[in-house]
Amino acid sequence: MANDEVILLDSWPSMFGMRLRIALAEKEIKYEYKEEDLWNKSPLLLQMNPIHKKIPVLIHNGKPICESLIGVEYIEEVWKDKAPLLPSDPYERAQARFWGDYIDKKLYDTSRKIYTTTGDEQEAGKKDFIEILRVLEGVLGEKPYYGGDNFGFGDIALIGFYCRFHAYEIYGNFSIEAEFPKLVAWGKRCMQRDSVAKSLPDQHKVLEFVKTLRHKFGIE
Repeated sequence: MANDEVILLDSWPSMFGMRLRIALAEKEIKYEYKEEDLWNKSPLLLQMNPIHKKIPVLIHNGKPICESLIGVEYIEEVWKDKAPLLPSDPYERAQARFWGDYIDKKLYDTSRKIYTTTGDEQEAGKKDFIEILRVLEGVLGEKPYYGGDNFGFGDIALIGFYCRFHAYEIYGNFSIEAEFPKLVAWGKRCMQRDSVAKSLPDQHKVLEFVKTLRHKFGIE
């Protein structure tokens, strides 16, 4: 598949885009990166994802694949001969998908409340966020990665949120490392991989982005 054309429509702060960046890096797939302005979406994005009009979109030989975890599975299936991202065992594969789905359904909207709301709504969001992290740390247990000894799908689903931990702590006024040391140790372990380190932005740059969002929402 050396002649494949692979394009990623993305935005640098997107935790969902980071998943595809990491998966492509793990598989050593060359691709063209196109940064999207989410306040002024490009005609290509609207053409390639007319239903949701969201990033990330993986375009493979002119065909779009939307939704980040679906994209990661697609990358796994198409380039299956390189660095497996999902376990070979069907049950373990189902479990990895389950936790990826849990992260998508629970973590993003809840974590966002920490820096896009105030007062009781923010406190409720913070409480729910802490409970979700408690569940996720419990699932990790003593394993180095969510896939056991091997970095894979579950890690890719979650690690993008790691670069926002600093922002959550600043606006939520709590320490994630104090509450969830195993989770933070896992994040640091993942960051030692080139695929992750090169795909995740610096936490301070993310904090500046969050400040900009707060201004847009009239919170600051």
